Amino acid sequence: MDKIIRERAEQNERLTLSEKACFAADSVGRKRPEEECFIRTCFQRDRDRIIHSDSFRRLKHKTQVFLAPNGDHYRTRLTHTLEVSQIARTIARALRLNEDLTEAVALGHDLGHTPFGHAGERALCTFSPIDFRHNEQSVRVVEKIEKNGRGLNLTAEVINGIRCHSGGERADTLEGQIVRFADRIAYINHDIDDAIVAGILIENDIPQSLRNALGNRKSERINRLVLNVVENSSDEIRMSDECFSAFSELHAFMYKKVYKSDICRREDEKAMYIVERLYTFFVKNKECMPEVYVGISESEGVERAVCDYIAGMSDTYALKMFNKLFIPKFEID
Repeated sequence: MDKIIRERAEQNERLTLSEKACFAADSVGRKRPEEECFIRTCFQRDRDRIIHSDSFRRLKHKTQVFLAPNGDHYRTRLTHTLEVSQIARTIARALRLNEDLTEAVALGHDLGHTPFGHAGERALCTFSPIDFRHNEQSVRVVEKIEKNGRGLNLTAEVINGIRCHSGGERADTLEGQIVRFADRIAYINHDIDDAIVAGILIENDIPQSLRNALGNRKSERINRLVLNVVENSSDEIRMSDECFSAFSELHAFMYKKVYKSDICRREDEKAMYIVERLYTFFVKNKECMPEVYVGISESEGVERAVCDYIAGMSDTYALKMFNKLFIPKFEID
């Protein structure tokens, strides 16, 4: 089979996408050169590699805000990722940017996130000398940890978008910048949903000024925010000043009302305790980690390896490991 299918797809990008889009045929490429796929563009191939990775599957057992929730409808890191992907693709399509690149970045942006949401991330920052950041850890996952240390060998554009979805650095491509906004739009709105289910707040708790500016329901808020990004983006992805101000106020409201609530605070303390105990144990017993992490400990130091190992754990695996290591077994006669 010749490469006509992929080449036709690359030609279609030239004909249909904005001149500001990142074209697959112009990709900087991969660190390890590979023969191109006959059917898929490089960004489509990256998307598929992410979806088929071990770290992507583990996202279904990593929670967002509410740890080990009992209900079926709370978000996990996987459902969050899918919502980010959907929002990001909608924006990319409206702006005639590269939807495949956008989707690959969105699907890979949280591969390095810790168990127990941001509490796990704070724990590794607190108890290790590593300046742990989940966006940088996601890059480590796709470059150094997946495939038993070989990594996924993704394109430079996808890796850059993953790294820059949070933190102070702006992505080089408009597609990567889209994911940064889509991530925030998704998590604020689904965290409101989950907080309502948990009984922490009701819709009417949100200040009336913010409901007037952004909408009274999740679907209305998402639609207004997405539309605002589309209408105000050109050489960079952005919101209007008024919309961004209201969105920032909503985040501040959620931080005070939900993320720092007594319910979340108590769960965060438990999560940080679990991560601290696991971290301390494996730093002293590196031989108990899987072989790939033992190898990292020998080349980059045990603290780095333990952070990699714990960050890769799902909530359920971390709890099972904690029980195995620290909870005595007993039988009742």
